[in-house]
Amino acid sequence: MTEQSTLLSHSTDDTSMKYMLKLAAPMIITNISFTIMQFVDRFMVSRLGTDALAAILPAGLISFIPAGFAVGLFASVATFVSQSLGRNEKNNCSNYCWQSIYIGLIYSVFVVVIMWPAAPAIFKLMGHAPEVAKMEVVYLRIMLYANLVAVFIWTSTQFFMGIHRPVITMYAAICAQAVNVLANYTLIFGKFGFPEMGIAGAGWGSLIGITVGAAIRMTMFLSPGINAEFKTRKNLRVDFRKMLDLLKVGLPAGFELMLNVALWGTILFWLVGKFGKQDQAATSAVLSCTHLSIMPIVGIKMALGVAVGKAIGAGKKNVAIKQTQLCLKIALAYMGLVGILFFIFRHPIMAFWSSDNKVIETGTNILICAAIYQVFHATRTIYSGALRGAGDTLWLAIVSALGAIVVLGLGGLATIKLFPQLGSLGPWLTATFSIIVVGMANRWRFKSNKWKQIDLFKRKPIGASAEIEVAAE
Repeated sequence: MTEQSTLLSHSTDDTSMKYMLKLAAPMIITNISFTIMQFVDRFMVSRLGTDALAAILPAGLISFIPAGFAVGLFASVATFVSQSLGRNEKNNCSNYCWQSIYIGLIYSVFVVVIMWPAAPAIFKLMGHAPEVAKMEVVYLRIMLYANLVAVFIWTSTQFFMGIHRPVITMYAAICAQAVNVLANYTLIFGKFGFPEMGIAGAGWGSLIGITVGAAIRMTMFLSPGINAEFKTRKNLRVDFRKMLDLLKVGLPAGFELMLNVALWGTILFWLVGKFGKQDQAATSAVLSCTHLSIMPIVGIKMALGVAVGKAIGAGKKNVAIKQTQLCLKIALAYMGLVGILFFIFRHPIMAFWSSDNKVIETGTNILICAAIYQVFHATRTIYSGALRGAGDTLWLAIVSALGAIVVLGLGGLATIKLFPQLGSLGPWLTATFSIIVVGMANRWRFKSNKWKQIDLFKRKPIGASAEIEVAAE
């Protein structure tokens, strides 16, 4: 890999805003485009009525429990690809990607076999209304198939990040998401001669978009240029040692993402579902807005993790601290503004999503909670990125589990029992508190400097500086 092919020039000040924003730009664009796609999908589904709006997000969150684990797990691919690149072992770069594909396909088939027949029982256990649960089952089952195809997206994306070419994934994501929106519009409402499929159309549209995204990435992965440099067409052999390497580093990160996003949202919907489908629909609308608001910060988090890893690998832990402080300032300013907008425009926002007065009233109150926790969500996200870059993934997994299961789960049940008059606002108050707790816990962990003691790969300090720098990028 030549100097010209790397993502950033090493002459740039690593603690500058220009450096961080340039590093984060492809990740931010990819995340925002994906979230806008989801936002548009859910808005289209909301036109089908309260039942459909109440169904789409919890079904999506259930599907993301196993998918989120896989996404977090395969984040380790970029680390090993970069390390192999630093050692000039380019054949290993593609072989690590193939090992992750094999793991992902086996895992996803197992998930489909388990969850497809269990889908009706899952939503029945959550206490959702039968008419809503029926839609949830349909959407979940389609998304389970979509996750099989998404394996190629999750793994190849990490490969391209590892070889410092994230722009490939950015363009692939934008193309796929444009196809997804068009396919959803066509299939949900029955346009251009296709039958009207309702919420099932949203699922099949997503599958079509995911297939396009996977096809573009794998076409580039196997393209003559990439193959000539990394032998992507020849290094398909199974290597159990490499699989074990990926699992050792990726498992804590997989659990952290699964707990922090999918399980947290699933527990919240389980609690809110006790109060009826209007409350569930209001929660779907609010979470769709908050998912959109946080995505730029998730992009910055991903860039921060890369930057912190590079700084630590180069022995510049003070640079990692400055980078984290800079990203936190950006995130707090942005999310603070979002919180203010949520509070001021909470009624128009909910009217955009639904014409049901009960949904609007409930969602307007919930948006006050969302407005409050925006800055704490920024704190949680940024410090999570810094700690992940340092390899402190076990801490993140433990804290996320406590926040989702103990604070939100048990705290939410206690709130419902002790203050039933609050309705679905009770679980949302505990959800807000859980974000505050996890955000402050991550901040304490980073400030404690315990992450400085972590040596993830046990590298020798002599003769390894180039390898460390490239592996952490």
